[in-house]
Amino acid sequence: MSEPPRFDRGHTDDLMSFLAASPTPYHAVANAAERLEKAGFRQVAETDAWDGTAGGKYLLRGGAIVAWYVPEGAEAHTPFRIVGAHTDSPNLRVKPRPDSGVHGWRQVAVEIYGGPLLNSWLDRDLGLAGRLSLRDGTTRLVDVDRPLLRVPQLAIHLDRAVNSDGLKLDKQRHMQPVWGLGEDVRDGDLIAFLEETAGLPDGSVTGWDLMVHPVEPPAYLGRDRELVAGPRMDNLLSVHAGTAALAAAAGRGSGLPSIPVLAAFDHEENGSQSDTGADGPLLGTVLERSVHARGGSLEDRARALAGTVCLSSDTGHAVHPNYAERHDPTHHPRVDGGPILKVNVNNRYATDGSGRAVFAAACEKAGVPFQTFVSNNAMPCGTTIGPITAARHGIRTVDIGVAILSMHSVRELCGAKDPFLLANALTAFLEG
Repeated sequence: MSEPPRFDRGHTDDLMSFLAASPTPYHAVANAAERLEKAGFRQVAETDAWDGTAGGKYLLRGGAIVAWYVPEGAEAHTPFRIVGAHTDSPNLRVKPRPDSGVHGWRQVAVEIYGGPLLNSWLDRDLGLAGRLSLRDGTTRLVDVDRPLLRVPQLAIHLDRAVNSDGLKLDKQRHMQPVWGLGEDVRDGDLIAFLEETAGLPDGSVTGWDLMVHPVEPPAYLGRDRELVAGPRMDNLLSVHAGTAALAAAAGRGSGLPSIPVLAAFDHEENGSQSDTGADGPLLGTVLERSVHARGGSLEDRARALAGTVCLSSDTGHAVHPNYAERHDPTHHPRVDGGPILKVNVNNRYATDGSGRAVFAAACEKAGVPFQTFVSNNAMPCGTTIGPITAARHGIRTVDIGVAILSMHSVRELCGAKDPFLLANALTAFLEG
């Protein structure tokens, strides 16, 4: 293998900006689209007829984006090379009746989304962001990126055993944030505040998808700034790398042997079963319409998918220095050791030997080292969109990612080099 590419801190700087600007899946796909627009991509609508012309296109639906680049001379049966990722992260999400409070405190009623480390949300300065649905049928993104809410922890004086017996949190009673004082809690106060914040007329918001986020920005950490701490790395790190890789592959123009695709889905953290999740029809519909737009038949679609490969990119577990016994003793992925190949024989990951060969070839072409992750046999193994993609579309799929610590925490931790190494590997893969 050739020497790894020289570390580009500018890529990691841009990742940190992307994380800070993407407090929700809706913001993440808007920011990815903006980057693709600058690379020459154009948005297409699902309700319009699509043409088969060469160039970059992307489709937005809620918190999901599918983008693809058709090179000059691509045939109807030309296969796809797909980078799959997800845009959502575990967090606290606002309930349909958000205004609550007791004992002089004004609170916001929230549900728990996915599987967050609940203790990491305590005593944090939290903002509020998401999507507002308006009376006229349009939507508006909103982001209150300042200290607005807080989930206060019980003082140790009132829970003397917390450090010896462990913190026990009830999701309903203990996770409701405060955002002010007052005995008179009125329905509509929070939405009225957001209407004012977004410059919208009173009563114009009739629906909302809102979530809480930490306002502390991402930061370099360590003596030599070799680590990055920040929110939502699982899995916006992969969305950012995939966006950069697709733009780079499209920059090659003609000569690509396949059609590079980025598919970033919502709702991975709660099972992917939605119209914007990996278990929905979105990706299959886009691929089929792309084939048909180039004059293809059902036979052409089958041929294209038979030659298609997907890299499902999601964060994985780096070996933890304080809990090394929780990891497989012969597989200890390290931060800044390059992307990881995820393997599980019970198909919690979709990787097999042939998929490993595809990923190894891409890393070799990019000059990027890679590592392998396998769960400890005594521990349950997580999963990704990889097996869903393989089963739903019959596409050869390989699970990969970047090794991090503190997964599902408000603030996760990765190496400063790994995001750049991942982007290089994904670019080499998309270029075939």
